[in-house]
Amino acid sequence: MKVMTALHKTPLIGMTLSQIQTVAAELGMPKFAAKQITDWLYNKGVTTIEDMTNLSKKHRELLSATYCVGLEAPVEAQRSVDGTIKYLYQVDNNQFVEAVYIPDGERATLCVSSQVGCKMGCAFCMTGRMGFIQQLTAHQILNQIAALPERDKLTNVVYMGMGEPLDNLDNVLQTLEILTASWGFGWSPKRITVSTIGIKKGLQRFIEESDCHLAVSLHAPFPMLRQELMPAEKAFSLTDIVSLLSDYDWGGQRRLSFEYIVFDGVNDHMEHAKSLVRLLKGLPCRINLIRFHRIPDSPLDGVSMDKMQRFRDYLTSHGVMTTIRASRGEDIFAACGMLSTEKEKKHHT
Repeated sequence: MKVMTALHKTPLIGMTLSQIQTVAAELGMPKFAAKQITDWLYNKGVTTIEDMTNLSKKHRELLSATYCVGLEAPVEAQRSVDGTIKYLYQVDNNQFVEAVYIPDGERATLCVSSQVGCKMGCAFCMTGRMGFIQQLTAHQILNQIAALPERDKLTNVVYMGMGEPLDNLDNVLQTLEILTASWGFGWSPKRITVSTIGIKKGLQRFIEESDCHLAVSLHAPFPMLRQELMPAEKAFSLTDIVSLLSDYDWGGQRRLSFEYIVFDGVNDHMEHAKSLVRLLKGLPCRINLIRFHRIPDSPLDGVSMDKMQRFRDYLTSHGVMTTIRASRGEDIFAACGMLSTEKEKKHHT
């Protein structure tokens, strides 16, 4: 896909229908023009305003004077032998974010980023070592999807890349609206999952304002251990998160899952499995066990597949549906933040 960019113009990609209606009204365009524009942007995938041929020439010229479609192609790609592709997108101030395309039979998932860096400082996360740099705009988040070379093959999107999505909730919700609205991409919310460590205020708002699936980063059933791995536990208690989640109905189409990276000798004992069963009792959910991708200078290590399977089998046999997420892209910079950090180093040397 050929991707065009325009300097010093406001991108239309990432705008909602109501925002584009405001733009159209300011330019003296008819009311129906806004839906024509969103159709060109999100359904037909045009790369220039000139391609919006059912707008009059005059209105295309007016629109082009200040606005552009705003698709910005990835600047780098790393391809794995298993078909996984990690794309690097450049954003403001010469910063970079990652999106990972994961094909799997008839399913094709894109993992997108919501921030440059992250405030949460999780011990196992390369992005956390960057610290927080900036929020991504709705345009910069959605561009990872809209400018993806494999855009037409996508079946699912997960907000599990760089950053904490609920720490950038306004922009994340705006992109979810565009992805699921009939005037936008028209996707079912069941095709989208948002991952979070569980920022309480943002979590409640996300649950009430979106129908997309939710994945909560758990990683330890004991508060003190979780705080060692995830300092945000001190402010956003796991027990409070589970209590809040228990107030909502998860028995329908919407899925609630917990992410659990298994670390050797840290959170992989039977006492951890037993505590997980007690913690999640009565909550309709699943646990995704994840192999740890090593990051530089970390004392943490992953466990054998045999141990992962024993952990899974115990949880499943005690009523907590548990799966092991297949590891992908292990021959490239697999962990979130690895490729962008490497690019930053090269850019500033």
